[in-house]
Amino acid sequence: MRMTSRSLSRAALASTLLAASLGASLLLATSAGAATTLGASAAQTGRYFGTAVSAGKLGDATYVGILNREFTMVTPENEMKWDATEPSQNQFSYSGGDRILNQAVSTGKRVRGHALLWHQQQPGWVQGLSGSALRQAAINHVTQVATHYRGQIYAWDVVNEAFADGGSGGRRDSDLQRTGDDWIEAAFRAARAADPGAKLCYNDYNTDGVNAKSTGVYTMVRDFKARGVPIDCVGFQSHLSGSAPSDYQANLQRFADLGVEVQITELDISGSNQAAVYGTVTRACLAVARCAGITVWGIRDSDSWRTGENPLLFDANGDKKPAYTSVLDALNAGGTTTTPTTTTTPTTTTAPTTTTTPPGQGGCTSSVSLDSWNGGFVATVRVTAGSTALSGWSVTTTLPAGAAVANGWNAGHSGTSGAVTWTNVSYNGAVPAGRYTEFGFQGTGSADGITSACSAS
Repeated sequence: MRMTSRSLSRAALASTLLAASLGASLLLATSAGAATTLGASAAQTGRYFGTAVSAGKLGDATYVGILNREFTMVTPENEMKWDATEPSQNQFSYSGGDRILNQAVSTGKRVRGHALLWHQQQPGWVQGLSGSALRQAAINHVTQVATHYRGQIYAWDVVNEAFADGGSGGRRDSDLQRTGDDWIEAAFRAARAADPGAKLCYNDYNTDGVNAKSTGVYTMVRDFKARGVPIDCVGFQSHLSGSAPSDYQANLQRFADLGVEVQITELDISGSNQAAVYGTVTRACLAVARCAGITVWGIRDSDSWRTGENPLLFDANGDKKPAYTSVLDALNAGGTTTTPTTTTTPTTTTAPTTTTTPPGQGGCTSSVSLDSWNGGFVATVRVTAGSTALSGWSVTTTLPAGAAVANGWNAGHSGTSGAVTWTNVSYNGAVPAGRYTEFGFQGTGSADGITSACSAS
């Protein structure tokens, strides 16, 4: 896809507005002694402070007001993912991503692209591909999307969450991984060819401390740097509960020592000591010279995917929380050395379970995979059509005692505990024979022993 003159002018406008914005931020800091917004304060240290943005909320005056005032970097939550940008093969749709980009550019902000390749949120047509056909489709997707946004994106999450949880330190078993172990390298090379000016990042969760998973990523990045594979940055999602790992800063530093930029990409923190942990994470970034900035995953608590945990810097009314003040104070203090906490992040485990629909319940099966931590979990439910296509479906998940649904996505539901019935939404009811769609939900309590049953409707 050729870059249009409109794209070129938007890129130029972005650079001009960014320079003006950073200049104003630095002037504010110099004249007042201490900046009064997150973005201006981070700019004093040469860093950005960003947030994830949903295009559907850009009509919310409170939401946009905070966005425009506080942040200098924007990451689209879903609008640049594969299912949003290529819903049918070689038929690309950029309306949501362009809307976020245009809003950011018009207010002098930069944009992180998220994410070119991921094993989730793939469009239905991808599910019928494997081997060389899937590899070709994936590289074409990277090329087309990165080309469309060429010159307008600060950094791309080229590949997202490709390493497995647990103690193996190995790659996640996924459709993309099964195309060959070099698929990540191929994606980075394609992204560099399509947009030479963008920083290219690998992004993952549960990599915040030194552990088997983060060491697996570290080994890959070290290999890429040694062989000249184009990788510029590593993203640490940092979805934390109660504390940061005691070696959080040391882990950032060991990646930075490989010669890559480190970015905190999806920060949200729950727990009674939230403000203190936000301060710890901010100071850790400031203490690592190659930590380019921090992005929180949402603006207000009511915008967060972690419903009920209130993990963000602004409450549902848009008011600043103590965590906001903790971050601002840390930023204004500059590169203060982090004093590590002595507690560790609760262990997250992945416990996939598979339940086959009993005979007579219709032409579909369902399976559940879990990412669990102490006191909560995220469940991903896969609905697979049998020998005939589905025009609609419902799944009943039976939760164990004490577990409850907090929020869900890609399906409607009735009930929050015990037997919870999920039904398709408008865009994922039709599933071709042998193919699948997925929905998910976040819950509280323990989901050990959860079962599911699917029926066609």
